[in-house]
Amino acid sequence: MNRNIKDREAYAVITSAFKRQRKGATVADIAAKTALSLVKVKELAPAVADEYGGRLQVTESGEVLYSFPRGFRSKYRGPGVFLRKLFEGFGKGLRIFASWLFKVWIMVMLIGYFALFMLLALLALVISISGSSNSNSRSDRGGGLLLAHSIFDLIIRIWFYSEIAKSFDPNYRGRRARPAGRPLHKAIFSFVFGDGDPNMDWETRARQAVIAYIQANKGVISLPEYVMLTGLPPVEAERAITAFCVEFNGSPEATDEGTVVYRFDDLLRRADTRDRSFSVSSPLKRIEAFSSNKRNINICFSIINGVNVLFGGYFLFNVFKYGEIIARELHRGGKTFLQLISTVTDSAPSFLYGMTYHFLDKISANPLPIIAIGLGVVPLAFSVLFWLIPAVRSRLVKKSNEAARFENLRKHGYAHVWASPRGVRLVDIGHSDRTIVDDAYAPANLPLAQDKLIKEIGAYSLPEVRADSTGGGVVYDFPELEREKSALNTYRATVRPSEIGGVVFDSEA
Repeated sequence: MNRNIKDREAYAVITSAFKRQRKGATVADIAAKTALSLVKVKELAPAVADEYGGRLQVTESGEVLYSFPRGFRSKYRGPGVFLRKLFEGFGKGLRIFASWLFKVWIMVMLIGYFALFMLLALLALVISISGSSNSNSRSDRGGGLLLAHSIFDLIIRIWFYSEIAKSFDPNYRGRRARPAGRPLHKAIFSFVFGDGDPNMDWETRARQAVIAYIQANKGVISLPEYVMLTGLPPVEAERAITAFCVEFNGSPEATDEGTVVYRFDDLLRRADTRDRSFSVSSPLKRIEAFSSNKRNINICFSIINGVNVLFGGYFLFNVFKYGEIIARELHRGGKTFLQLISTVTDSAPSFLYGMTYHFLDKISANPLPIIAIGLGVVPLAFSVLFWLIPAVRSRLVKKSNEAARFENLRKHGYAHVWASPRGVRLVDIGHSDRTIVDDAYAPANLPLAQDKLIKEIGAYSLPEVRADSTGGGVVYDFPELEREKSALNTYRATVRPSEIGGVVFDSEA
């Protein structure tokens, strides 16, 4: 790649668009595919042609057709280019690895601490049962052993009998092996952080829709049409379409009736002369799911995290309650381990803390910081964040989805009013035959959203309100919007887009 290129991301996008173009393409063709500004495409297209040996053809109107009959083999080769690509690939791989490592770390923290706490609890149970020294405690712990045995036996029986029942199920016997689920680290990451913003490409999709609409309608668009394609409110849409004019060489013009329209002649200078009306549609903002996991999987993660919270809080509490008292007692002679633990812990649950302290005392000069930080502060802080982040994210997702639904409803409402400016009823906005079109159009309070939207449209074009003769409610007529639409259609009928003409110069002739 040419090292003088500053915007490498745009350069890569334009190169990819040329690779998908079989025939010659003009700047307008590439702008329509990439949604990049005409200025940016005009700046970078010659550099792409230079690097990959493109063929240049100049038409009668002065437009340049770019094509690559010999494929895309860069002329920039050698050790320097190889090392640059190697470093770029290494950087990309490093980012992917760091992302993977972060996901694995979250999994290890959640499942690792859960497994560690369960192991410590199981060891405490086994030691307390097998090492009792008096008949009373032996009887009590024998009951505990019987209870534990009964629980494990019940789990095994449920699993065993469920497998037998499945073997007699004809639907199950002929069933293929279930496909492997998504990796655990990805499922946990999805619960905590979600699966990414589904509308990251929204700006590109919206601009592509606007360009397609302009090219399908003789290079002319009005503000209401721009609103129904982008979902922006009229005030913001007016600022946005002004910036759009700068990027795509558009200009506002007034019709004979005084209606303002926006004309983009340069976007019509295409080599691809196919009708673009088939691709004209108002793109919808996607509704973001909280997580792609099944609900029971997220519940399972929450339960595991809840166990970690309980154990982390337990160890931290006992550190402050008992502290180094155990350390002094551990060095007193003449006591068995169980007698020692029962001496320094006055409640049955504290046995786990004493046992853990005793084991760590064998490998560490001071077990207290290990328990306080490693088994208390770290898992407790991680578990709180493991719950807090999804809780906050859930509220933000609901808020952004509500905003997306209202924007989608705005598009549907403006399209409905623009198609038929008279006889507009609130119930028809976001509906088709009184049935909701899509969840993407349905804010939480649909009637309130419909009323807000009709007032917004009314602020742009003052409506006439009359009673609905077919029943209750009111009907809105927008005569000014109807006149604006009529003036726009009249103006479009007079537009005669210029042809790019035949080829007058060929770089390979």
